[in-house]
Amino acid sequence: MEEKKTTKCGGGFLAFVLGFLLSVVAGWIVFPGLLYSELDQPIQFSHKVHTEDQGLTCDSCHFFREDGSYQGMPTNEQCTGCHSDVIGQTPAEAKYVQEYVQKNKEVPWRNYQYQPDNVLFSHKAHEPFECTECHLDVAKADKAPKYYENKLSGYSKQTMKMWQCERCHAENGVSNACHVCHK
Repeated sequence: MEEKKTTKCGGGFLAFVLGFLLSVVAGWIVFPGLLYSELDQPIQFSHKVHTEDQGLTCDSCHFFREDGSYQGMPTNEQCTGCHSDVIGQTPAEAKYVQEYVQKNKEVPWRNYQYQPDNVLFSHKAHEPFECTECHLDVAKADKAPKYYENKLSGYSKQTMKMWQCERCHAENGVSNACHVCHK
């Protein structure tokens, strides 16, 4: 009489499920921590003070040049109209005046939306849209959001992704042909 051999598949299945769950958790929690550096801006900046207290709007500091190109981050020349001397009581403003204004050195702001060189992006072409459709709404923020820099590429984690641009183009009837956005 032959004996039937039985196998236990319950232990293998449980090991598979646990291994899968650990991999997912590591992918969501551990890997991003290894891939990104969490950085602060060189100077702590309050948009709230400038928009609510001083009545400035986004385009008071971020605007188009005469040729239609986007100026980007404000320069010391723009800021020294108010900040040639320390006028507030924050350590950040004192640091800005002492380390940048008095030394005639531009602040090396971290750009959350810096695009790769092969991307041709025109803010002028997107002028009808609100800035906050693509950028974080920081008008009421007392401090700048954390900047997450990819250790491999050097780009910000917050940089607009191609799929986001493609979706918006599709929703608004704009071509998604490569040459529209890439050089």
